[in-house]
Amino acid sequence: MQDHVRVAAIPFHSQPGRTEANLAHLAAEARAAAAAGAHLALFPELSLTGFLPNHPTADHNAWLRQTLAAARAAAQPIPGPATHALAAIAAETGLYLSAGLLEDTGNVLHNTHVLAGPEGLLGAWRKLHIPMFEMPFYNGGAALPVVETPLGRIGINICFDALIPESTRLLAVQNVEIVLFPFAADPAPATPEAWAAWAQPALQARCVENGVFGVAANYLGPVESAGASQTFPGGALILGPRGNLIAGPTAGTLLADLRRGELLSARAEPEALFRFRRPEIYGPLTRL
Repeated sequence: MQDHVRVAAIPFHSQPGRTEANLAHLAAEARAAAAAGAHLALFPELSLTGFLPNHPTADHNAWLRQTLAAARAAAQPIPGPATHALAAIAAETGLYLSAGLLEDTGNVLHNTHVLAGPEGLLGAWRKLHIPMFEMPFYNGGAALPVVETPLGRIGINICFDALIPESTRLLAVQNVEIVLFPFAADPAPATPEAWAAWAQPALQARCVENGVFGVAANYLGPVESAGASQTFPGGALILGPRGNLIAGPTAGTLLADLRRGELLSARAEPEALFRFRRPEIYGPLTRL
């Protein structure tokens, strides 16, 4: 990992099916982050193609059919126009940028987050664990890569995945150093503080049990599609490899410096949890 990495966690408002407008907004936020000295910027889940609201109050059958059609219309292949545009913004700003989209793989869709840098598209991560309200729209993914970058080794867990310990462990066994946690969550009473109170305990656990930095950004603002609407509170958190809170929670863009010395120090402590793994006795965990 680079000695010093300045990260920006950016709560972000985008609308379903308005990918070009969302990209223009993202470019402006990326330029502001670059001006603040950031090396890496995280945007929330589905920030490029927009989050489809999934709490209908009208006829469910009509809503489901319209929303499935909207999801299919918004989805893009990877690589594709949205990821090409993201890579161009990364090249312009010199930043490493991570943002999400509905991925079209043919017969099925995925909720996918990508990482692009000045050198181009570097990796894509599909959401593994799909909450019930989201199951009609996309399928769960499988392999989670870890990407070697000049900043460090980076991996991603999307929203609900952060609540499942195995998600981050799949990255940790590949020696991940920085884990990005993009969210689209609106726990009651739908404030940045409520989101942080809901997300922070899980994120602290994922970071300390794996000895990694964590960067989290939540979706911001109202979304509308097919007669349904939903409002997200935003929120951002940045955590250290001891599960310590480095910065946040906050409603707006959050900047913080990650330092390699802290990572090495945490992993050298006698209590560093990852060191005590016993994979040879975990066989029952893999049996249904």
